[in-house]
Amino acid sequence: MRHAYITQDEIRAWLKEDDEARLEDLWRRADAVRREHVGDDVHLRGLVEFSNRCVRQCAYCGLRAGNRKLVRYRMSEAEIMDCARQAMACGYGTVVLQSGEDPGIETDWIAALIRRIRSETPLVVTLSLGEQPEKDLSAWREAGADRYLLKFETSNKRLYERLHPPLKGKSGDRIAMLHTLRDIGYETGSGTMVGLPGQTFEDVVEDVELFRGLDLDMIGIGPYIPHLNTPLGRNAQRVRACDGEQVPNTDQMTCKVVALARIVCPAANIPSTTALATLNPTEGRELGLMRGANIVMINIAPLQYRVHYEIYPSRMSESDEAIRHRILTIGRKIGVGRGDSPNRLRRVRSVNAAGKI
Repeated sequence: MRHAYITQDEIRAWLKEDDEARLEDLWRRADAVRREHVGDDVHLRGLVEFSNRCVRQCAYCGLRAGNRKLVRYRMSEAEIMDCARQAMACGYGTVVLQSGEDPGIETDWIAALIRRIRSETPLVVTLSLGEQPEKDLSAWREAGADRYLLKFETSNKRLYERLHPPLKGKSGDRIAMLHTLRDIGYETGSGTMVGLPGQTFEDVVEDVELFRGLDLDMIGIGPYIPHLNTPLGRNAQRVRACDGEQVPNTDQMTCKVVALARIVCPAANIPSTTALATLNPTEGRELGLMRGANIVMINIAPLQYRVHYEIYPSRMSESDEAIRHRILTIGRKIGVGRGDSPNRLRRVRSVNAAGKI
């Protein structure tokens, strides 16, 4: 099956489409692209949010340094290894190590942890540790980390800078860092929030175009969910875009962006996110999977820590058994093995073929 290139005008039109019958065409198209390029398997990832300490002051995130109401924690190496062994026992191919930008986490400690996971388990290691120096990223790659996830959140530079102020004396260019990650050899992921106050439909068109331009291996898309202990959560109405231009933070709009991401990046791995499941507990996870997604992350951190990784409030938390049941109910299969991005595999084959010429 061949899928025609989708233009910016078509992307814009789909984002503004509200007719359910017409939207069925988008859902079917995205699902067909997903089936052709990544198949029916849904790969499960074991997510370990091992530290909620963060030096950043992001206006939207409950982990921001200015949130004095949050109980802070940092898991030990032994606790993280217990989670990795749990992921292996559950048959997951990947463990995702995620944290805030915690200055107390040393480069060598992370590298040693990666080496231990790789030596004691068959798991692939994905990192999501925010903006980090190139030397640290290289050290972790050399230690055995395979993937890195760094969301650019929004392609609108002014909106991004308002919501994500830089650290004093440092400038953070996440797009440049994504290129660096690719050059170092990571399978590279990024993504956005949908419905940020101040985000317009044109911004989301540009987001989708940036997915395409970056040729991402992984794309994470979730709705913006307000947190009252953040500046944006308290003042959202003041910064909303003008009437008719503000993107809603609904499950339908999130699914539109998931579907469009699948069409423009057909061979990327795309999760049906926890944020989407939180917004629509009844069927959000399933809708994401039926509209382009092929990955689910399952939180395997101990509950006493999990409740304090509060990026947004009231996060959905489901058991391995419940998530597997949801996947099987919609006629999909549970993936086995590493679950590498077909997009990454395609690129590696192309590079290897070019080297033989």
